[in-house]
Amino acid sequence: MKWLAIAGAMSLASSVSALAAPQNFPSSAGPLTVETFATGFVRPWALAFLSGGRLLVTERPGRMRIVAKDGRLSPPIAGLPKIYAYDQVGLADVVLDRAFDTNHTIYFCFTEPAGRGGEVAMARARLDDEGGPRLEDVKIIFQQQGPVSTGLNLGCRIAQAQDGSLFLTLGDHYFPRKEAQNLANHIGKIVRVWPDGAVPPDNPFVGRDGAKPEIWSYGHRNPQGLIFHPQTGKLWEHEHGPQGGDEVNLIEKGLNYGWPVIGYGIDYNGTKIHESTHKDGMEQPLRHWTPSIAPSGMAFYEGDLFPAWRGNLFIGSLERKMLLRIEVSGETLGSEERLLRGFPDRIRDVRQGPDGALWLVTDSSAGRVLRVVPGK
Repeated sequence: MKWLAIAGAMSLASSVSALAAPQNFPSSAGPLTVETFATGFVRPWALAFLSGGRLLVTERPGRMRIVAKDGRLSPPIAGLPKIYAYDQVGLADVVLDRAFDTNHTIYFCFTEPAGRGGEVAMARARLDDEGGPRLEDVKIIFQQQGPVSTGLNLGCRIAQAQDGSLFLTLGDHYFPRKEAQNLANHIGKIVRVWPDGAVPPDNPFVGRDGAKPEIWSYGHRNPQGLIFHPQTGKLWEHEHGPQGGDEVNLIEKGLNYGWPVIGYGIDYNGTKIHESTHKDGMEQPLRHWTPSIAPSGMAFYEGDLFPAWRGNLFIGSLERKMLLRIEVSGETLGSEERLLRGFPDRIRDVRQGPDGALWLVTDSSAGRVLRVVPGK
């Protein structure tokens, strides 16, 4: 298999397809232009950057595709395991292994059928696109234990650490939310495993009776953003609250982030959920939002197209259909700017591309992959 080096700015910039007219929006750094790179997706969830200006994109109903540098979509990639797709759950995040250029390994998160619902799983596979794209040597390296999902609060974001270990977010599945405080299962947790599925011996609950050894942190509701800070190496996460109380958290080993005991939202019927907003032994978020923005996707910006925004945090919004920019100083979140106001689609994923642009995935039955660049 011949793999090209990652394309630079000219390769990606020249490949933007004229599938839809660009849209222009104001910002503090000047005009922004949102270009459509590719269309034809059904509920796309995540993207990853391949060589030669290509993308790897997942679709929630259970498809994965390669997008060529001219925006054309491949047929669905063969070799995926059976996927339980219902309501909010199905095929979700995908990331490339740190040594992808040599081992062609990817990791993806999905719900596999179990009982009357689905269980969150993470798999490893080798991506082969000779003679038609397919996955080879597929192996499930993590399977959630605990109540099954019936379609809500999936989590399912993946981040790979410098040491190669994999962190995966797991939501509370909505109804069994109290299980987020129960270390005997994986509901409402962030877990950490090696690429072969083995448990790292320095995980915080290894050897503790009644606790799953994969758990890294707990007390989470629906974490849909997970990323390592490119300078500090710290793990950042965001998650959905119910009616209000969306959070950004700095994730530390073995800590309890409070759901559903503490929080800043209320239930969808207007009733109280939490004991309070603070409790000893439970962590406070770096920031929380009420009303909810329904955050999804997360990227620290380090590119050259927007030099004034280097070091800023970008988060997509499903509820508000916008892109949120937050200034960051160390572990403190500063002022925020709400970009792309009036945008028509829910934003599901946010990534910085190798070209320095911000790349977005929209959550709809006519989903798109978008590229945000400086306007004229």
